[in-house]
Amino acid sequence: QVQLVESGGGVVQAGGSLRLSCAASGRTLRTYAVGWFRQALGKEREFVAAISWGGGSTYYTDSVKGRFTISRDNAKNTVYLQMNSLKPEDTAVYYCAAEFTPRSTVVRVSRGEYDYWGQGTQVTVSS
Repeated sequence: QVQLVESGGGVVQAGGSLRLSCAASGRTLRTYAVGWFRQALGKEREFVAAISWGGGSTYYTDSVKGRFTISRDNAKNTVYLQMNSLKPEDTAVYYCAAEFTPRSTVVRVSRGEYDYWGQGTQVTVSS
């Protein structure tokens, strides 16, 4: 059992930056692959970024490559999403998700592959 809590969302102007955090409790996050998803109003939840539990493998959706960076600190049981050069189209509720896996290099990009989800944090980017 893993509980996830996102934080760091807010309102920023286009071109600004935010750093989202996903803090885990109940179980160490060391052996969990973690992903970030987002859901804009009226749209389906979409994949944003993922990281393996070993930290050596990452994957990003094309629209955020070069702007967003996913990282993790297993000692702190926390995963981060650094978001730079934000655009209005990045506006959404951002969710973190975790999946247990024995493979240190695995990344997951599908919603159905994740077992645990946080409550979400709102990111609003104004033009």
